[in-house]
Amino acid sequence: MSARHPCTGGGGIAARPVTLELNGQHRSLDVEPWTTLLDLLRERLGLTGTKKGCDHGQCGACTVLVDGKRINACLALAVMCDGKRVTTIEGLARGDQLHPMQAAFVSHDAFQCGYCTPGQICSAVGLVAEGRAQGRDDIREQMSGNICRCGAYPNILAAIEEAAPQTRAWLEEGER
Repeated sequence: MSARHPCTGGGGIAARPVTLELNGQHRSLDVEPWTTLLDLLRERLGLTGTKKGCDHGQCGACTVLVDGKRINACLALAVMCDGKRVTTIEGLARGDQLHPMQAAFVSHDAFQCGYCTPGQICSAVGLVAEGRAQGRDDIREQMSGNICRCGAYPNILAAIEEAAPQTRAWLEEGER
């Protein structure tokens, strides 16, 4: 039995089938039309690496990759991802091998409390894939949607700069 949305007057709205590739795994689910991608990931699928910060698309803590593009999962309905490839922080590594961006964040101590880190890393991977950041100022601008309340920005910038070439190679390798 599907959950009933409080605004439907008791009539209910049927869940919709959604198929996606989530972190390399094929998933088929029935999802209520109002369920955000963030809530699907965290509450239904137990992927809690993606954080719920502001829930209004302003902090970037919920950034994930959909078909390689970074999005705020709190602003996307899960049904909008039908047929798409979704990658969360949990899906970046290859087995025990950290993604180059993850390794750079560790080596540069590019986090303090760590709450924003999954969104920062996913955004940085998307930034590199987009190929538009050609220098420090571009990286700062392109990452401006990801807020770090602890102020680890210098280390985040250093990590992204260091990991960008390896991330490009990693992404190209994954396409083969």
